[in-house]
Amino acid sequence: MAVWENLTEVLEGGIVRLEPLAKRHEEGLFEAARDERIWAWMQYGTALGREEFGSWIDDAISRSAAGFEGAFATIDIGSGEPIGSTRYLALRPGHRGLEIGWTWLAPTYWRTGANVEAKLLMLGHAFERLGCMRVELKTDRRNERSRGAMEALPAKFEGIFRKHMILPDGSVRDSAYYSITDDEWPEVEENLRRRLDLLAGREGAGWVNG
Repeated sequence: MAVWENLTEVLEGGIVRLEPLAKRHEEGLFEAARDERIWAWMQYGTALGREEFGSWIDDAISRSAAGFEGAFATIDIGSGEPIGSTRYLALRPGHRGLEIGWTWLAPTYWRTGANVEAKLLMLGHAFERLGCMRVELKTDRRNERSRGAMEALPAKFEGIFRKHMILPDGSVRDSAYYSITDDEWPEVEENLRRRLDLLAGREGAGWVNG
């Protein structure tokens, strides 16, 4: 089976740092993940209890160690605290493609530029160092907030996968799929950097959120 070397490594930005997910991040991430809004559109649908969260992080670390996925902890540069997580998954190194998913942030970091910079770091790593020609993103078709964020990258909407997943509560999810290709990456990178520059300007003028 083809594999990617250096799938996860430390990716450093000015707002966040992405670190390969490890057990040392568990306590901080559990505290960051207590808000129900984080999980509303995830497969679980509700905030995880302590034991469930431990199983979730153990599974993510195990899948990363096996080379099936590449999970990160999202660290706030200012405080050094974990504020969320994100992941490479659906790896297809033979076809130079992967998905970015399982992305969440503590709500206090929504609209602060943390997600924008995390996407810039992950997409840059995927296209420029892993040699991807395609990066996919997906979400529940009803998740307008997530779909808006994908379209703002901008990623191209590719359609709805109907009856795509059966969720733990037995409900059926339709998934909205988006993608970015290597020839689109320069435009996306420029847009993300422009958005971060705009945010920095707003903060300088006294704005709290972007």
